Amino acid sequence: MTIESNSNSSHLPTPEPILEHDLQPDDFDGAKSENCLTPEKLATQQAIAMGASLQSQQNQVALKQAQSFLKQRITKSVPVKPRVLLIILVAIAITFIGVAINNWIIGICGTLLTLVLSLAILIPWLQVVVDEWFSFQERTLFVAFLGLLVSVGGLIKFGGIGSRLLAWGRKINWEASGTLAEWFGALGQILIAIIAVYVAWRQYVISKDLTIQQNLLTVQQNVITQQQTIDSYFQGISDLVLDEQGLLEDWPQERAIAEGRTAAIFSSVDGSGKAKILRFLSRSKLLTPLKRDRHLGRAILDGSGGYAEDRLSGLRVIDLGVMLAGADLSGTDLRWTDLSEANLVRANLSECDLVKANMSRTILYDANLNQADLNSTRLFYGSAETASPRSRSEAPKYETGECTGAVIENADFTNVQRMSEANRYYCCAWCGEKSRGTIPGGCEGIPNKLGK
Repeated sequence: MTIESNSNSSHLPTPEPILEHDLQPDDFDGAKSENCLTPEKLATQQAIAMGASLQSQQNQVALKQAQSFLKQRITKSVPVKPRVLLIILVAIAITFIGVAINNWIIGICGTLLTLVLSLAILIPWLQVVVDEWFSFQERTLFVAFLGLLVSVGGLIKFGGIGSRLLAWGRKINWEASGTLAEWFGALGQILIAIIAVYVAWRQYVISKDLTIQQNLLTVQQNVITQQQTIDSYFQGISDLVLDEQGLLEDWPQERAIAEGRTAAIFSSVDGSGKAKILRFLSRSKLLTPLKRDRHLGRAILDGSGGYAEDRLSGLRVIDLGVMLAGADLSGTDLRWTDLSEANLVRANLSECDLVKANMSRTILYDANLNQADLNSTRLFYGSAETASPRSRSEAPKYETGECTGAVIENADFTNVQRMSEANRYYCCAWCGEKSRGTIPGGCEGIPNKLGK
């Protein structure tokens, strides 16, 4: 795409193009995502890059416009006709004539005419100046302070306080009370104390602002440090699985080191960092049970450019286990992630994007799924009528769905989005009496297979 300009086009930097093969298929999913790259966002990024190059050239023009803005606004808001100025000059002359000949009728007429015409011109101008230099809150405080002064004067005048103060002042023996200089000295000390309190308060406000800025800088630094830690983890895991022996080797020591690194980094990052790690591991097939060569332990290709999955007897490079138990993943992007057989007991998945996530045999006991997006989320295999949650004693049957479902007892499904009918049936059947009331659409006609 070429952007033409009438001037300075040769100085505009060319934004770095985003290659088409860098886009992921799910980057254009309609669901929410913190890292989602849509065509609209791509165009927005290119527009921002072009706008940044023009900003320095537009600063001087914007400054000149800002300097002349008040004058233009005042001039447009207060139109004055030449004949009005002529009438004011005539009124001023009449006033001076009345003063010169000592005629009060001519003088008062000229004075009133001059006053009315002057106010007619000055009032609109004063309104513009007040609106421009004083905010609504400042004007409100000024009116309130003026009202306070008037009310105090009214109380002194009409409440009998003034006469009482005057009578009390007459009774005072001023000679015994000291000289007037001592009174002013005491008043000065009081004013100094008030100023000291004000200065201390201003120092507190400035210190508070500095503390807030330092906290913001600390948060930004923590974000940068966390991202560097995650990048280092990605590099370490990549070096571990892409060694000379082949991709995704089934060596126990490599898997143990990979799981140890993953457990360690999960304890040092926030929910957004955990989601990034889960997406990386899932898309790298490190969380998926893969079919392997029984002798070499290497993953077997499926013949279509990927690795063959073996849900029944396959082996994962990294087994999440209880790493995410009680984790706070609220509001994160977990699309297309493989969380099967993970322990997410009491995990916070509210407002999560779980589109096409695999959560079969996942332990979601007492988990919070409030407002989560469950569009095409897999909670079980087989049909909803025959599927059942995982069991410790029985092996899963992926043809019928027995023991392949997620454990969802006491989970909170309030306001979940885009839940399919099959998932609604499974959740109503196996979530328990406490959670049935939270499922959108209700559970009328669906049996409670867990009992009361």
